Amino acid sequence: MSKAQKLLNWVDDRFPLTALWESQWGKYVAPKNFNFWYFFGSLAMLVLVLQIVTGIFLTMNYKPDASLNAAGVPVAFASVEYIMRDVAGGWIIRYMHSTGASMFFVVVYLHMFRGLIYGSYKQPRELVWVFGTLIFLCLMAEAFMGYLLPWGQMSFWGAQVIVNLFGSIPVIGPDLSVWIRGDYVVSDATLNRFFALHVIAVPLVLLALVVAHLMALHEVGSNNPDGVEIKQQPKDPATGLYLDGINSHPYYTVKDILGVVVFMVVFSAIVFFLPEMGGYFLEHPNFDQADPLKTPPHIAPVWYFTPFYAILRAVPSFAGTQVWGVLAMGAAVVLIAFLPWLDRSPIKSIRYRGPKFKIALTLFIASFIGLGILGALPPTGLRTALSQIFSVVYFAFFLGMPFFTKNDVGSVPVPDRVTDTNAKRQIQFLVMVALTVFLAALFAMNV
Repeated sequence: MSKAQKLLNWVDDRFPLTALWESQWGKYVAPKNFNFWYFFGSLAMLVLVLQIVTGIFLTMNYKPDASLNAAGVPVAFASVEYIMRDVAGGWIIRYMHSTGASMFFVVVYLHMFRGLIYGSYKQPRELVWVFGTLIFLCLMAEAFMGYLLPWGQMSFWGAQVIVNLFGSIPVIGPDLSVWIRGDYVVSDATLNRFFALHVIAVPLVLLALVVAHLMALHEVGSNNPDGVEIKQQPKDPATGLYLDGINSHPYYTVKDILGVVVFMVVFSAIVFFLPEMGGYFLEHPNFDQADPLKTPPHIAPVWYFTPFYAILRAVPSFAGTQVWGVLAMGAAVVLIAFLPWLDRSPIKSIRYRGPKFKIALTLFIASFIGLGILGALPPTGLRTALSQIFSVVYFAFFLGMPFFTKNDVGSVPVPDRVTDTNAKRQIQFLVMVALTVFLAALFAMNV
């Protein structure tokens, strides 16, 4: 027995290290027909680690102080400039963190989309989906609070607009907005509490939810592109595994490494060549210091919030209050958690669903992308009307789901066992999604 094995045995006698590894990954049995859509869960974990590590290094030089230094520049804004220009490697750490924030939402949106098309929210994975929705809400809070920290023009005024929205809530609104800001206006107190929440409180909640999400998933088992429950199959006496199951390690370890390599190529290309991404990852007004006396001509949140911001703007104000818009924006997120109970179809995967769900899903994708583009643009009469149409389609997808999924059965029956990945079918589906994205973007950009 080697010294390393003796050390491992000594640890295992006192802490279930090997048992934990084997139960959560090493000998975790997963369906054998995972395709590329299953990269994004592991990629989300990768980006989470990147954000934590780069965030730790950024906090070593960042100062959450809104007061002006001798040059008349806010200390927080100056500290970001110091990180970018004077700290060794500070520029790449900052760009990795800012790019990671956007890429986090890219992989999470794709991860949620995969769950949507393959029915990963359906029985027995309802709790997995609810935990995932809570993670999404936590990410939104984390991103919003981190967005204020550079103390640039868009950071300051974006936070001003979003926090003021809470003031439209009846009865508790004004007190709630003051409590969130810590002051009557966005100020040094707001910056300090958002910094504390961004680096300590919200990440702790986020990590706890991630652990709960994974534990719930590994308790009920992973879904697959066919929506077939492999745990309902007998086990192979030779291997002790379900007939359509394989151990995650080494098979999906190697597969995920491929996804990580491709992701890091894209991630690195953005960090080194397009860190601002045309003003969508790092908005141009945010390179100017926060000025409470100078409002930017157009205030919009970062791109990953714009679909919900467009829904907010699409709802007309009544009696001078935006409370209904705020409620609609909140409902647009909360409704996602109720998908397991809204979908009445016994079929999980889109491969075997009928045309109603496929048409509804295509319209939903187009509306979500359209809302995202419209939310980033200055409002006009036509754009507001389009946002209202897209908002109706967005909510109709959820509220109409109990009706259009009830008897929506496809022409191909659900197989008893998982099938091999059909590359042609994946390419056709990708072309359909890409075409929908392109048409929605082209239409929204030209209105």
